[in-house]
Amino acid sequence: MQNFHQHNKIFAGNLYPAQKCGKIRLTKSKPVLFFYFEKENRIMILAIDIGNTTVALGGIRDGRVCFVARMDTVRTRTAAEYRAEMDKIFAHRRHPERPMRFEGAVLTSVVPQITGALAECARYYTGKKPVIVSPEIRTGLTMGVPDPHAVGKDRLVDAAYAAANFPLPVITVDLGTATTFNVIRENSVFCGGAIAPGLDMGLGALSERTAQLPRLDLQIPKRIIGRNTEECILSGTIVGMAAMLDGMVQRIEAELGSPATLILTGGAARFVEPLVLHPHIYDPNLLLKGLAFLCERNCAN
Repeated sequence: MQNFHQHNKIFAGNLYPAQKCGKIRLTKSKPVLFFYFEKENRIMILAIDIGNTTVALGGIRDGRVCFVARMDTVRTRTAAEYRAEMDKIFAHRRHPERPMRFEGAVLTSVVPQITGALAECARYYTGKKPVIVSPEIRTGLTMGVPDPHAVGKDRLVDAAYAAANFPLPVITVDLGTATTFNVIRENSVFCGGAIAPGLDMGLGALSERTAQLPRLDLQIPKRIIGRNTEECILSGTIVGMAAMLDGMVQRIEAELGSPATLILTGGAARFVEPLVLHPHIYDPNLLLKGLAFLCERNCAN
């Protein structure tokens, strides 16, 4: 599986060399998984992505992701409780000679219960009202669907950034709690997509709704033909998702009548993208970059 069509993958960092801001350090301390780059200008845009499972925070400058941190999504938390968690995250980055400042904030949410609380946090850290993603803001997209308000805000962000930065038509696939496909035609027309259960959701359902199948963590399978129950589950789930992506993209291209640029992103994408046959770009920070892009389009200063 090691040499499984690696020639079909382009890592987004190779497309944007300026992202290499400095030495990467990784620390783990629940509930935060925290990455940061030590050498960057400390004035950034604060990007907040409120997902069903995690809240992602990103510091973006000039299109570069300077840090990423994640908190658990807890629907009962107040603004003060989220701010306490964010204070812990930012404490890791404080430097007496290079204070970190945010010149603005942008927020997208698929969890309405906590949107207001995190918007309040964003205003606290920036002193400004955050840009909140909706069909009403300037995205650069023409919405070619009957009800633009029914489209997930995270999907709008992925689509807007992809349409502005990659050859059209373009397909984005975000592998998170759900697996979402976005399709953008020429002239940046968002024409819809598809939604499927996410990888972790599928693994959880197998263990919860059967008597003898175990709950497994996500990992790239060693082989396609499993030799025991665990290998069979991983093959069916991970390789099966890669095959589904290839099949869906083939059918989408047939419906479009032309080849499309394929971009993979999302927390679970790293387990699947080495197995995808279709030529693709892997950008784990597509949504955070998209948030910064929308902030710049919609902020007067």
